[in-house]
Amino acid sequence: MLRNTVTDADGDTANLTFQVYTTNADGTPKAQVDLDGSGQYGVLVSPYVASGGTAKVTVPYGILKPGVLYKFRTSAYDGSLYETNWSPWADFRIEPYMKFPAAQTSSAIDPTVQAIQEFTRSDPGPALPTFAANGAVKREATQRRTCGKQDLQGRKLCIDLSPPTAESKARAKKRAEALHDTAEAKAHKSGTPPTAVAVAPAVELVDWCYDKPAGKDYITRTEACLKNIGSGNLIFIDADNKQIGFATFDFEQRIKAYPNKAASGSDFGEFDQQIVIVPVAIDAALKGVTMKWNIQSTCSSCVTSKTRWADNQNNPAGDTAYWSAQDASAYSGRWGTTQTTWSGTGKETIDLGWSVTATVDASDTAKATANFGTSGTQPRRELAPRCDDILKSSAPGCVLPSFALNWTVDTNLYPAAGAYYWYMQQVMPDHAGSRRWDSLMHYLGPDTTLKNSAGGTWTSDNSRTRVCDSTWSVHKSDASVGSVDCDEFAMASTHESGGFPNSVNLVTSGSKCAQLFTDKMGDGSANFGILADTRTATNGPSGTERCGRAAIPSVQNQRAFSGFPAPSWRMLDGDGFFLTLPGFEHCTSTATTCTWSKIS
Repeated sequence: MLRNTVTDADGDTANLTFQVYTTNADGTPKAQVDLDGSGQYGVLVSPYVASGGTAKVTVPYGILKPGVLYKFRTSAYDGSLYETNWSPWADFRIEPYMKFPAAQTSSAIDPTVQAIQEFTRSDPGPALPTFAANGAVKREATQRRTCGKQDLQGRKLCIDLSPPTAESKARAKKRAEALHDTAEAKAHKSGTPPTAVAVAPAVELVDWCYDKPAGKDYITRTEACLKNIGSGNLIFIDADNKQIGFATFDFEQRIKAYPNKAASGSDFGEFDQQIVIVPVAIDAALKGVTMKWNIQSTCSSCVTSKTRWADNQNNPAGDTAYWSAQDASAYSGRWGTTQTTWSGTGKETIDLGWSVTATVDASDTAKATANFGTSGTQPRRELAPRCDDILKSSAPGCVLPSFALNWTVDTNLYPAAGAYYWYMQQVMPDHAGSRRWDSLMHYLGPDTTLKNSAGGTWTSDNSRTRVCDSTWSVHKSDASVGSVDCDEFAMASTHESGGFPNSVNLVTSGSKCAQLFTDKMGDGSANFGILADTRTATNGPSGTERCGRAAIPSVQNQRAFSGFPAPSWRMLDGDGFFLTLPGFEHCTSTATTCTWSKIS
């Protein structure tokens, strides 16, 4: 739409004749554009407006090309007199929100790849501080030391836990190097190629964990590596509170969930747990130390095995974690592993708790227990496994649902879809799926309790029908765009869809969404763009719309999410995930056209 204000000295109504030209490289007028298709005058004339009013004309689609610099000018007519001069030139260009080439024929992007994430435990126990996401101390430790009852001689045993220190981190690094060297030597001896998995110690439950830096905790969808537990000082005290003996241990933990039978080999849901206890020093006065690992669980349908103890080389190490004072060393670690099987129905999120109880050979009854915290506070439950038998195709399985999954759209193969999604993520008030805004999407799973009007389970088709309803029609585009579909954002398979009844983005019709379409650029390049469909909203999206619908090439619309592995990720209703768009993540603003960048 072209506009200009017209004023008549006599106060008469007037109209404007609009004339458009292409431009030379220096910006000067080049050739007139035939706006009306007549081939004669090539101009458009507005209706009459009152003096001082804005006259406007709509240029038919296809005459003006996106990405081309044009100039236009106007001349007035009051019904009897023509303006003798044209107005000054005004420059304009139809710019896309996003710009990209045709889809690539191949790509190295893995849409399903997941990064190991660092996280902070919300309940590490009373002996350790809790931290905010930025690393700041949220709550200081409330009880560093715990002591047991006195024995018959009035002696007692205490455990004093402390967070990782520079010294304990250095010890952990040396142990990891030693474990690596031993495992690598075994791999070479056996002829096994020294891959990352091959050189992980055989005793390690989570093969990528052993050489992660101490002082941080890590998580994936199925595994957790806790290396921020720290150290424990075991103190043996006489009746006069004088120290008899002293020992120091370093602690770590692991959790491994098995998402299906192929991973576990079991007909039940399963998750395993492991504790690593390494003696740093044990006084001779203690004679020897035994550690018992205590696991608590809220599971109503679980069976947990007895703890299996092994040394650093995965050799059986007896029924308990035991060290004599003379045999203990920084490399005589004990790895305790338990297996939990779940035989329930439906789904169950299982809260866990841990502690260790220490005894010493120097006393028959003295013991002390250190609290290692739980799987997390109720809002977070970051270490609470969830087991279910809802996904029948993969048998029962378990995952760590607090892990935020990531679906990476292959923007090499599907640049139009990726461009549209990125734009909507930035302008939607809830920024659905954007890591930049730390805003998760939530999966519409098969276990949703929401019903459709027919009484059946609400599906993505129900949500899509509301957004891509009868108010949508195909916007004209260049033939090179090909067949297009109505592509809704947020996706119909999420709780953030504008068609999902409980969505914060719920709309009564897709006509309330931002309206966009794909078209060929007219600047001589091979590029395409995402542009505003101005048939409904003259000025394009306002940036306040709660959803989007766009004419996207059919293949890209249908395939950008076609491999979404919800079953193998064991996703259930409400599970959160991010949507990343690597070809556009370098963009910082929607105020200027963002151009696709190939990801190698």
